[in-house]
Amino acid sequence: MSRSRFLIPGAAVVMVVVVVAGLAFFGKIPGLNAASRQEKQLTNALDAIALTSPDFAVAVLDKANDRDFSYRGSERFDTASAVKVSVLACVLLHAQDEKRELTAQETARAKRMIQASDNDATTALFTEVGEVDGLTACNKRLGLKETTVDKAWGLTSTTADDQARLLGNLVDSGSELTVDHRQLIFDLMETVNDDQNWGVPSVAKQGEHAPVKNGWDTRSDDHNLWVVNSLGRIVSEDRETNVSIVVLSHGDKSLKDGIALVEKVAAATRENLKY
Repeated sequence: MSRSRFLIPGAAVVMVVVVVAGLAFFGKIPGLNAASRQEKQLTNALDAIALTSPDFAVAVLDKANDRDFSYRGSERFDTASAVKVSVLACVLLHAQDEKRELTAQETARAKRMIQASDNDATTALFTEVGEVDGLTACNKRLGLKETTVDKAWGLTSTTADDQARLLGNLVDSGSELTVDHRQLIFDLMETVNDDQNWGVPSVAKQGEHAPVKNGWDTRSDDHNLWVVNSLGRIVSEDRETNVSIVVLSHGDKSLKDGIALVEKVAAATRENLKY
C-alpha cells in the first residue's frame, strides 16, 4: 500500500514540534511576538466584558506604532450623533471642491454641530451637502466601506472598522482633506462642551490631547434602549502616543450605563495594547 504524500512520518512531527516550540520561546514566529500577545490579552479582556454587557465593538488605530486592532469590527451599529464628524468632513470637501473657505454660517453651524452636538445645525449641513447621496459620496472619498447613510442622519448605520477608517483618513497626509481642514475637525472635537467630554477622553493621561465626538440616542422601537458611541484620539505632545479609538454600542439600559461601558472598553484597549 502506498503512503500518502500528505502524511508526515512521526519523527518528523516531533522535530517540527520541537522547532516551533523553540521559535516560539524566542519570539521568532508570527503570532507570538509582543504585539500579538497584547492583542490576544485584549481580546480576552473584551470577551470577559461582553459576557455581562450589551453589544459593543471597538477599533483602534495606533499611528505611532503602525498597528491596528478591532473587536467585532464589522458588526453594524447606528451612528447617532457620531455621524456628525462625517458631515463636517463632507462640508469641508465641498468647500475645497469649490475652492473656497467656509462661509460664516457654515463655520457657526460646524461649531454648534461638533461642540454642542446641535441637531438643527447638523440637519442644515446635511442638507447642504446633498443629504444621503451627498454624504455617501463623501464617505467613499474618505475611505468608508461599511456605512449606509439614512435620510434620518442619526440612523446611519456603520461599523467600528469604518469609523476607524474615517479617523485614519483624518490623520493621513494622503487624505483629500487639507491639513488645515483636518486640524479644524480635531480642534472642534477637542473643545466639545464639558457635558459631552466623556468616552475616549476618559483614558487620556495628563498632558495628552483627547479630541472626541460622541453619539447617543434612544428609540421606542428598540424598547427605549440606548445607542452610545465614542470616536476620538489620544495624542501626546511628542506624538509617541497617537491613537484613534472607536467604541460603538447598543442595547444599553441608560445613557449612564452606555457611557460606563464605552469607557470600560476604551480603558481595556489602553491597558492591554500599552499605548
